[in-house]
Amino acid sequence: MSIPEVALSSSSTTRAMPVLGMGTGGYPFTVDAKKKLAIRHAIELGYRHFDTASLYQFEPALGEAIAEALHLGLINSRSDLFITSKLWCTDAHPDLVLPAIRETLRNLKLDYLDLYLIHWPMSLKPGACSFPIKSEDIVPLDLKSVWGAMEECQRLGLAKSIGVSNFTRKKIAELLQTAKIPPAVNQVELNPVWQQKNLREFCKEKGIHVIAYSPLGGQAWPGSKNLVLESEVLNDISKAKGKTVAQVSLRWIYEQGASMVVKSLNKERMKENMGIFDWELSEEDHLKISQIPQCKRISTYSLLSPQESRNSIDLLDVDIVED
Repeated sequence: MSIPEVALSSSSTTRAMPVLGMGTGGYPFTVDAKKKLAIRHAIELGYRHFDTASLYQFEPALGEAIAEALHLGLINSRSDLFITSKLWCTDAHPDLVLPAIRETLRNLKLDYLDLYLIHWPMSLKPGACSFPIKSEDIVPLDLKSVWGAMEECQRLGLAKSIGVSNFTRKKIAELLQTAKIPPAVNQVELNPVWQQKNLREFCKEKGIHVIAYSPLGGQAWPGSKNLVLESEVLNDISKAKGKTVAQVSLRWIYEQGASMVVKSLNKERMKENMGIFDWELSEEDHLKISQIPQCKRISTYSLLSPQESRNSIDLLDVDIVED
């Protein structure tokens, strides 16, 4: 099975991005042999887009898995892969962006990234490594200067494309006022229970491609349920189509013109997630999905320690991710 690709605007390469990628996040951030083996299995199945971040602490393991895939002949060259990583908030300072991407490249043992994203539209004190975040560590984000440093990453060839993650329409509009290279991508929470219609339309108008994270609902917090996988609407459609709920959710995202990164360590599920490109949802399916009650899981608040007061962040210039 082959995965379709999409060309990104404002890219310095002709390498297109596979619309289905494998994510490497997940809290708590741990690295083990099972996760590393999953990368090899994904490459064997045909995955070519791998999404990571400095926050995930998985860059070295991903780099080792890539080197192993090259050694085993699973891929012909580095250029067969599309690798994305992200700038964490402690490095979201004009003078720290270039050192951060160079550290990421050392971790991955690569010469360049295909895509480098600002992870969140916020900045933390340099070296404030605690996660969840303490509100006292949040400082104002100099978006104009930080984006200028991201543009320098692309000009130097350290990243073929640059973009953002978790940015609202308001924050993207602010960035576009001074950007010389517009963001190629906005990676956001997106699935049938958080459809982000207004944001998707805004990004399309600006030539910014949307990538969905948590396309299957993400990790369920203790005591909560996965609203995507347990959706009655999606379950009914999946039974009628002879597909899984996960496949219905991913197909819906694909039909919105978005890409997605999916996290799974199970080889059969990885293969299942690839089986979404040779069938379609009906107009009736789309109508039913459009009426699903909406619920956002990830926001600035979700990054904070539980004991943090919301009032402490309301006083700061930090955008909360809303549609």
